[in-house]
Amino acid sequence: MTTEPMQEATGGNAADKAAAEKGSHEPNSQAAELEALRIEVAQLREESLRERADLENQRRRLARDIDMARKFANERLLGDLLPVIDSLEAGLSVKADTAQHLREGMELTLRQLLKVATDNGLVAVDPAGQPFNPEHHQAMSMVDAEGHAPGHVVQVYQKGWLLNDRLLRPALVTVSKHD
Repeated sequence: MTTEPMQEATGGNAADKAAAEKGSHEPNSQAAELEALRIEVAQLREESLRERADLENQRRRLARDIDMARKFANERLLGDLLPVIDSLEAGLSVKADTAQHLREGMELTLRQLLKVATDNGLVAVDPAGQPFNPEHHQAMSMVDAEGHAPGHVVQVYQKGWLLNDRLLRPALVTVSKHD
């Protein structure tokens, strides 16, 4: 009987002491935790700003690269055309010459031009005598043509052109009629 109130009093004092100690350390630990969280938020904010700036710089670089690619996309083609231009200018600078020499000069220049075109993926569609292909040919008219199979190209008014296997311009043709 006498010991019980003593233990309660002692136990109560111990609990009060622990609560008092915990309470006295709690504001310090909360302040430290709050400061640590503020530092972490500041670091995350700074990291976010850096990443946003990096993305913006990358977007600008990409836009600049695309702009440069557009500006200079034809650089190789145009560089290849310079000898053709030089040949035409040289032909025009000749004063008195025969028609045969002019024709030979034009043929050489045309060969240069066609080589540049072929080297850059341009292919002529010249379908004379071939079956009509509506994907590559445009029929201007149909005629009765002896010696030509029905549905075949009889005459080509204008060649068609493919650029890297994609139709750039259809060939304008006359087609033989079916019986």
